[in-house]
Amino acid sequence: MKRILASVAVLGLLTGAAYAQDKVMAVSIPAADHGWTGGIVYHATEEAKALEKKYPGLKVIVKTSPDPAAQANALEDLSTQGINALVVLPHDPNVLTDPIRKVKSKGTFVTVVDRISTDHSIYDLYVGGDNPGIGRNAAVYMKDKMGGKGDIVIIRGLPIPIDEARYNAFMDGIKGTDIKVLDSQYGNWSRDDAFKVMQDFLVKHPKIDAVWAQDDDMVVGILEAISQAKRTDIKLVIGGAGMKDMIKKVMDGDAMIPVDVLYPPAMVAVAMDLTALGLEENMPVRGNYILDATLVTKENAKNFYYKDSPF
Repeated sequence: MKRILASVAVLGLLTGAAYAQDKVMAVSIPAADHGWTGGIVYHATEEAKALEKKYPGLKVIVKTSPDPAAQANALEDLSTQGINALVVLPHDPNVLTDPIRKVKSKGTFVTVVDRISTDHSIYDLYVGGDNPGIGRNAAVYMKDKMGGKGDIVIIRGLPIPIDEARYNAFMDGIKGTDIKVLDSQYGNWSRDDAFKVMQDFLVKHPKIDAVWAQDDDMVVGILEAISQAKRTDIKLVIGGAGMKDMIKKVMDGDAMIPVDVLYPPAMVAVAMDLTALGLEENMPVRGNYILDATLVTKENAKNFYYKDSPF
């Protein structure tokens, strides 16, 4: 028994020694310039605390940057701190390709989140949402809800590949139906811009049955424009991303917001958790990890409601 206890004690010392050899994970993300990135900052900060508690030998540094240039400087600074892993959600993936490559060239494990460059050699792990799924799932629900007919308007995000993937999947999803797209314009994933676009749509089109917008931030502006115009013809607005205000509407059975499509900012926490598994437990986490664009309904909404999140 004494020998067994001695062996356990030695094992404990060895484990403690392993934890004493600190490893550092850096997390580089955009500052909270709108709702979704506010959610990113919240989940990154919360996950950093959780991981440091789970792994006593792990230090997690979360660094926010207001623009691509500042993020490039932040990556340069982080790379001098002897980091073992980098989790990065780039402001602009193509602008930040070289700064990320420099970090990886030092032997750092790199996880890219959400926005991906054309050079896939700069990362070991990619974690993102299902962009085509956002458009496809919104189209399926809208088609069924509207009985395959009606007049709709679309407010897109920005003219970038993410938007194109969502838009193309949505348009494919309504092919062969009698759903007519009256108008489509960019709202820049901004509630203020979406408000202005929706105001224009309401002036131009006396009858609109439904609105598809890719982003819940834009839905806030859309709903305000509809309310101010006192329009009662619009019966359905579908957004996406999982803003807690929209999830709450779904939970409460709001007639105009019966569903939401997930593109969760919590993906950064998933990326950090997977990276920690590779770093601390030597798990094989390299590759691509795509989160489903889950359709949030009244029945499952409680599973996606984060009351303390700013988004």
